Amino acid sequence: MEEITVSDAIGRSSFITYLYNAVMGDVMREGGTGELLFGDGRAALRLRLKGGEARVRARLDEKIAEIVGVGYKYAYLRERLNPSLARREKKLLLAALIAADYEGDNEYIKRKQREVSACNIDGFYLFRLGALREKWSRIADYVPVGFTSADLKKFCEYLVGESSHKIYLKGNVVFGENFAPLRRSRLTGEEDVMTEIMLSDAGFVYCLGEVEDSVGDFLQKYYAERAIFS
Repeated sequence: MEEITVSDAIGRSSFITYLYNAVMGDVMREGGTGELLFGDGRAALRLRLKGGEARVRARLDEKIAEIVGVGYKYAYLRERLNPSLARREKKLLLAALIAADYEGDNEYIKRKQREVSACNIDGFYLFRLGALREKWSRIADYVPVGFTSADLKKFCEYLVGESSHKIYLKGNVVFGENFAPLRRSRLTGEEDVMTEIMLSDAGFVYCLGEVEDSVGDFLQKYYAERAIFS
């Protein structure tokens, strides 16, 4: 039996819970077990595997990269950006900046990962991802304090126009092209539909059924003709 432990500072325990929810389906299908541990200023996920180690490790690597590329990056940019935007618009800007480089960031993070029995996400971030933080710092420097709602709309229109990704919206749940639910907005501290859509780097949004008025207004503003209502 192989044991793997992934941990982070207790203040980011929600990331470890996110990881638990993301990987436990694979772990249980392989006959393994997992538990959440909290203490001594740390939150940890401990897995005991009877088989399928390669598959579970691949899933762990994918989700740890997601935690860093979304959760850590969101916190990093939030501290360094102070644009002339309302709270909701600032969150959308941060989500758009994450989406713009997500695939490249994700691949870089996964290349830096090592196969170990114990992974401290915060340690991995601090000691192996310095070049990535420098890149994020340059991105933050590009966004002026005078960045406005009109600038945000233009930036989002550009990103949407460059993307061919399709997502689906049904009720308050966003689904990817493979119809798996998307939950990355949880890594920003508050799950919500509009942030989820922006994080998905969607070029087209297919709405299956009615949508809330606020979400409809958001889609009309930022996705215009690329939001398809049925």
